[in-house]
Amino acid sequence: MNKYQNLQKLLKDMGRVMIAYSGGVDSTLLLRVAKDVLGENVLAVTALSATTPEIERKDAVRLARFMGVEHILLESKELDISDFKKNPLDKCYICKNHRFGALVTLARKRKINYVLDGANLDDHKDFRPGMRATRELGIRSPLSEVKLTKAEIRRISKKLKLPTWDKPSLACLASRIPYGQPISAEKLKQVDAGENYIRKLGLSREVRVRHEGETARIEVAAGDIARIATPGVRKRVGVYFKKLGFKFVALDLSGYRMGSLNPKK
Repeated sequence: MNKYQNLQKLLKDMGRVMIAYSGGVDSTLLLRVAKDVLGENVLAVTALSATTPEIERKDAVRLARFMGVEHILLESKELDISDFKKNPLDKCYICKNHRFGALVTLARKRKINYVLDGANLDDHKDFRPGMRATRELGIRSPLSEVKLTKAEIRRISKKLKLPTWDKPSLACLASRIPYGQPISAEKLKQVDAGENYIRKLGLSREVRVRHEGETARIEVAAGDIARIATPGVRKRVGVYFKKLGFKFVALDLSGYRMGSLNPKK
């Protein structure tokens, strides 16, 4: 039996599930397979806060509707948590504990025994303190449990004709702010607006705006650096980012790297 069939069987045996749904590659595949094998016994829940990229919120709503799944938008208020706003190394633990705690409470009210997330096998290689919170709360990660890697998830998604099969990873906006520098709604809005602007210009699908005080450090895919560095485009980007409130605008010549602000092992 292959991994995809193992995933189908695992979900079928669960009977009724709630899926923490972001609209990304992993959770979209998980939601689609759950819908296929469980039908109406699937509830998608998207937690929204100032840390959620606007494009992610829109994608989650659109894709859940496209798949015909019951979908709840749940307000999450991480910025009301003082320890989270301080931006410590374990801020993802604080956030996930808060968010998934709310999902577990909702699942109990709806008499749903399993709350699932889209973590995959590769996620265990990265710095992800939030995974400790999901373990403590009893959250299941079916993609990881059947040992599906990111590459395999993309291949299966493409075969199923899911529009997310080649979607770039997005992640929470708070990940753009260096550890130890306070997180605020204003900073998150600046980051989200800046990244959306670069996407709308068609400069790069892979983009991160690292908020470093008065400086915006822009990371795009290595192959797209030359496009954003051309004189006309560079000027437009600089003007826009200064309107957002940044004093300096830098282009990272190393290109986009997932978790570039994470502590190095």
